[in-house]
Amino acid sequence: MSESTSNPENPEHSVGGTYSVPGKEYTRDQNYISTRITADGRDGYAVEPGRYRLVAARACPWANRSIIVRRLLGLEDAISLGLPGPTHDARSWTFDLDPGGRDPVLGIERLQEAYFARDPDYPRGITVPAIVDTGDGAVVTNDFAQITLDLSTEWRSHHREGAPDLLPAAHRDELDSVMRRVFTEVNNGVYRCGFAGSQAAYEKAYDRLWTALDWLEERLSERRYLVGDTITEADVRLFTTLVRFDPVYHGHFKCNRNRLTEMPALWGYARDLFQTPGFGDTVDFRQIKQHYYVVHTDLNPTQIIPRGPDLAGWVTPHGREELGGRPFGDGTPPGPVRPGEVVEAEHTPLR
Repeated sequence: MSESTSNPENPEHSVGGTYSVPGKEYTRDQNYISTRITADGRDGYAVEPGRYRLVAARACPWANRSIIVRRLLGLEDAISLGLPGPTHDARSWTFDLDPGGRDPVLGIERLQEAYFARDPDYPRGITVPAIVDTGDGAVVTNDFAQITLDLSTEWRSHHREGAPDLLPAAHRDELDSVMRRVFTEVNNGVYRCGFAGSQAAYEKAYDRLWTALDWLEERLSERRYLVGDTITEADVRLFTTLVRFDPVYHGHFKCNRNRLTEMPALWGYARDLFQTPGFGDTVDFRQIKQHYYVVHTDLNPTQIIPRGPDLAGWVTPHGREELGGRPFGDGTPPGPVRPGEVVEAEHTPLR
């Protein structure tokens, strides 16, 4: 989901559907296409392997979440993956990484085309992730929070053998509570800092963010994962913000009380997940920096992309095994990344 500081009444310039107003707190437009793909097809879209394409830019934290969950659950054969480039213009995400600048399955140059196939007068932001019906080329949903929940539940019959349970029923109430706080205070909190419309709004957002990060630092000093003793959806949601923190949010969004590397529990936790199959192998640091520093011209008018920080620390020992826990519970790690979905070696410290 790209972020924009445009007037929300001018959707042509609100690709991400988010904005800030001078003197005001940042506001996120959370009105998404809420159609769901379900096992019973009650919204008109039934679970059907091969029918749908997940369009998810690696640069975007919300899209990265869906890529991780799809990989952890082994849904690569059931749902194909389209990867827009890291930057976009005021109209739409584009498929500039693909030959001829077109998605090889959908045949479109801009994700906007799939939104207009659903609604020719679609008035809101053109966001990722989005799931597109390959039959008619129309977006089914862009509700990023619901997409990953449905991948875990509605698509269960197509999960790989050994897929983890990312939404364990025994911990669901606690899981929902933790995910809600992670979203409001951390995932969205960094944007609340970056797009604050006044000094007062920024300082309020900054204090809220660091209150939450201090809470997480304390929580993760005694447990390996956020909820229970296995990886859950809560960990996926927090990870995509943490992995972008030092390269982007610390400086670009002014979330600069300290770096992630200066918080022992959070830094160890983030490295633990990064080195777990399904997490770090989906992360493209070069695309992440290209997106934020090039697209956000209001925050970075020169579009200069910083060379740092040094990424070597992501593959150093983390020692989190001493806290116990079983990453995949009774399941197993996902296999090798599929051909065509491997992050370029020079974009990640894993290889």
